[in-house]
Amino acid sequence: MSRLARREPRRLTRWWRRRSLRTRMTVIAATAIAVSVFVAFQVASELMDGQLRDATEHQLRADSRVLATDAERAGLAQLRLPPYSGSGRLVRVILPDGSTRTPAGQPALPPVSKRAGRVAQGASNDLMESSDSDEDGYLIYTLRAGDGAVQVARAADDSPINQFGFGMFVIGLLCVVGGALVGRTVARTGLAPIDRLTAAAVRVAHTRNLDADIPDEGGGEIQRLIQAINDMLAALRDSRRAQRLLAEDAAHELKTPLTSLRLNIELLVRLDRRGTLDTALSAESRTRLLNDLGAQVAELSTLAAELTDLARGDVSDESAELLDVADVVLAATTQARSRVPDIEVALDVTSVWVSGRPAALQRAVLNLIDNAAKWSPADQPVQVRLRAEGTSALLEVDDAGPGIDDADVPRVFDRFYRADSARALPGSGLGLSIVQRVVYAHGGRATVGRSARGGALLRVDLPAAAPPALISRLTAGEDTAAR
Repeated sequence: MSRLARREPRRLTRWWRRRSLRTRMTVIAATAIAVSVFVAFQVASELMDGQLRDATEHQLRADSRVLATDAERAGLAQLRLPPYSGSGRLVRVILPDGSTRTPAGQPALPPVSKRAGRVAQGASNDLMESSDSDEDGYLIYTLRAGDGAVQVARAADDSPINQFGFGMFVIGLLCVVGGALVGRTVARTGLAPIDRLTAAAVRVAHTRNLDADIPDEGGGEIQRLIQAINDMLAALRDSRRAQRLLAEDAAHELKTPLTSLRLNIELLVRLDRRGTLDTALSAESRTRLLNDLGAQVAELSTLAAELTDLARGDVSDESAELLDVADVVLAATTQARSRVPDIEVALDVTSVWVSGRPAALQRAVLNLIDNAAKWSPADQPVQVRLRAEGTSALLEVDDAGPGIDDADVPRVFDRFYRADSARALPGSGLGLSIVQRVVYAHGGRATVGRSARGGALLRVDLPAAAPPALISRLTAGEDTAAR
């Protein structure tokens, strides 16, 4: 096959794919009707031709029997053959010597065939045959009569079939045109909801207005499609609202440290311009001011990191893996001690395996420890416990602080929420929100309560997984059973 021949189907396929759905449905409807009419014409033509042939053969047999009866009574040679009337049947008598007799003025029939000759000789009783010449075709019936045979023939008449075919062609053409119109109308009517849906989607895309739901109409697939798009718009509205709240809360939380940082820097710049920096501030005041600046910069850095982590949502390049939560807790504790050297953490952990993202889980545990460290007195350690409980890995972090008021419990995990008692402490109010998001992403649950020491008790339940050693043994057992 040449390259050009291979390219033609591809061009046809590309052309078909570029057509609109209305055009496709119209073409399919018209083609289906055209094929149906063609098949119906073929079947009807065959049936009609068979019926006409059967009727003609029946008439030829009847005429031949009458002619044979007259021939046996009068003799083949003396049989009276009326002149040809110009239409109707054709007659021929085959004499014993092989010669023939025909009526005067009758058109010539095809020569007597060998099989018809054998009927005249007595080899068989009768014969029905068709003779197709370049000009005319005949259906000839030969019947044994006396010492010879008589033949009755009729010219093949295709005019009924031709008239029927022309009628079917006209009807088929009208059906194809009507089918195309009906297909176009059906396509337009059926696709009208999709057109309105498309217009509504385009309007939403141009105006950026996510508040207008698409009217629910139709049923079946169209209704499900409209419902799915409305659900998508609702999700986009929630996402936009969450982004707006995040931006507003972030702006509010950034305002306080930025204002304090700006005032301190302006004070230093003003004193430096006057040349009284060394005399106006004592060494102790300068040290305190620089420490405040460092704390404010650290607070801004922490807030920016938490905002970045929170804005990413569940999107992460880190893949889940089978890990021991005890290792995650130890790593988070080490990191917390490096950030706050004075923090004291009491660990009571056992090995519990889960399927999760190590860095995300370590950040969540670190936030829990940091939160507890802010409230726990200097002489009271932060207690971190990890154990397996049923099918879950249970992590508990408690402190000996004042605890969480009942009114604040429902909002502990909200973004930027800080209790009134925590306003004076460092922090952004994002740490526990990040904990909840990470835990939910791992199919777990985060709750808050009161510890036995009177402080806050934060619990994290994660779905446990089988340890690698157990999985290896189970896999080895399955392989052995298979062998």
